[in-house]
This record gives sequence, structure tokens and C-alpha cells, in this order.
Amino acid sequence: MNKTFSASRQIGIVSSFSELVQTDFKGEMNALCWYRNLDGDFNEIVAKLTLKENITEVYPEDLITIELSEKGNIARKIILHDFQLLSDFGASPSLNLIKCYERDDEFDFISTDVYSFHVDRSPIATDTFLCTYHGASGDIIPNSEAEQKVLIPEIRSKLKELHDGAEDEFENFLTENYFDLHYRMHEDTEPVNLGLRNLWRLAVDHPNQLVLPCIHRAPKENDGEYRLLLIC
Repeated sequence: MNKTFSASRQIGIVSSFSELVQTDFKGEMNALCWYRNLDGDFNEIVAKLTLKENITEVYPEDLITIELSEKGNIARKIILHDFQLLSDFGASPSLNLIKCYERDDEFDFISTDVYSFHVDRSPIATDTFLCTYHGASGDIIPNSEAEQKVLIPEIRSKLKELHDGAEDEFENFLTENYFDLHYRMHEDTEPVNLGLRNLWRLAVDHPNQLVLPCIHRAPKENDGEYRLLLIC
């Protein structure tokens, strides 16, 4: 068991998929981890897939047609089983082979890409599920260890200049451009890395949410290595 996970008040540890989806978020806990120590050669799967764009969606039928070793086949069965569990639950999982995400470098004082610490928002009650099978994995931080970028005076001032509109329309401007979803972590904060093969459920900002949404970010990819990520 990862000691960092078990020591965090932000993270709840579960031992099955049913426990992952049935456990309620509460208090500071807005991330649930189905911690798993899995066999299988996930690198072999990545090596046999074809990257068509920086992010290429991989479908179950794509996995099924790959010729794999015994270890590779174990990894494939794990992925397909996770895909089926999430689909049966009513989610819409997507398996992505990732070279990199698109960067937002339009402004030098704020970024709205997934490499920036951010929260997910939905108009309906939902959660974010994700599992990194291969490559670099993402990070989360406690809400108490970060501040919303739009509330940082120097950033807010620059955003007001950028808006250059009526004061009562400013908050809508922040929301419409996703600026309000992004956070800056405090100095000396140590992000928690989500690790490989663990299936996570993260709290999303929606009207019925009883806890703060989970602040997370995508990782900087390792040189020459693709990521294999299941997400919904």
C-alpha cells in the first residue's frame, strides 16, 4: 500500500470497483483510489499501438486485434475489464494513447490547459474516473494547499484588463473562458502522484456536489514515452 495515499485526508482507499463507485465523498476526502498492484506488460501494448495524432483514442476492438505475449495479454485483459466495469456502471470510458496535450500559452500569467492544476466542472452530477496504465501519471493536491488563480490580485487585475467590459459581466467572463477552474499550489506543497494502474475517482464541481472538487493536473510526459490513459 502506498503510504502517501493512506496518510492523506484527501484520499480514500478502496479494494474493489463496487466500493469505488459506492463510497461517498465527505469532508476533505474528494479522491478515491482503488489501489492495485497488477501484473502484465502494458509497455508491449503501447509499443504495438499506432499514434495517429498527439492524442489517439484506442477502441476495445483495436486492443483485441493486437498480437501479444502472455504478459501483454494479461495487461490487455485488465484494460478491457476496466473498460467494461465503467461502461456497465453507465460511464463512457475513453482509452487514449497520448504523446502530449495541447498547450495554452496565449498569456504569460495564466494557462487553461490540463498541465495546470485545475478542477473539472459538469452541469450534472458526475465524477471523473481515470487510470494511467503506462507512462507518466498525474498529480492531485488538497484544496487547502492551493488558491484559485482568479483570486490572486495580480492575476485578477490582468484578467480585468483583458475583459475590458462591464463589471457585472466579469465573473461570467471568467467562467466562459475556464479561468476560474485553475489553481496555483502553495509554496512547499508536495503534490500526490496518482501512480500506475490504480483506478481513481475524483470529485467534480457540479450543483449537487457536497465536497470541494478535486484539484489535479496532467503530468509532463517522459521523453520518448507515450502515456496510456483510461478516462471518463
